[in-house]
Amino acid sequence: MSVIAPEPLTAEAFAPFGDVLEATGEFRLINAGFCQRHHDRARLDFGPEGRAGISIFKAIPRALPYEFDLVERHPEGSQAFVPMSADPFLIIVAPDEGDRPGRPRAFLSDGTQAINFHRGTWHGVLTPLHAPGLFAVIDRIGPTPNLEEHRYPEPFTIPPA
Repeated sequence: MSVIAPEPLTAEAFAPFGDVLEATGEFRLINAGFCQRHHDRARLDFGPEGRAGISIFKAIPRALPYEFDLVERHPEGSQAFVPMSADPFLIIVAPDEGDRPGRPRAFLSDGTQAINFHRGTWHGVLTPLHAPGLFAVIDRIGPTPNLEEHRYPEPFTIPPA
């Protein structure tokens, strides 16, 4: 069994896989100066036959150490996960190596961040670390299949940070 140490979730480290959505960096004031707008933070992509949909996911919280062998990807569109509580969650991603996932990486959000997986990014299942495990998910709704799954021959373990 391979061990993967979780990394802090940063825009730079996560860039090969998607976007980190957080209220940092440049902004403009709106709503009579009472609100900061951090504009256009994700590259949403729903493909030529898709449209944007917003779903609510409620996932059972997991604990570290966490063991997994399953990753998936969505070849027809991006997928954004926006936590509906201020709790950290675990993000597992893997580079594509010839239509197969390579060695996974794990990121740990800080409780104020959301993420957007780019189209075709191999990633683990939704992994909240605290209840209620509630997320708004913005992804592709369309007529063509948009899910591929892969099981690694041996599981990986992510230890506590």
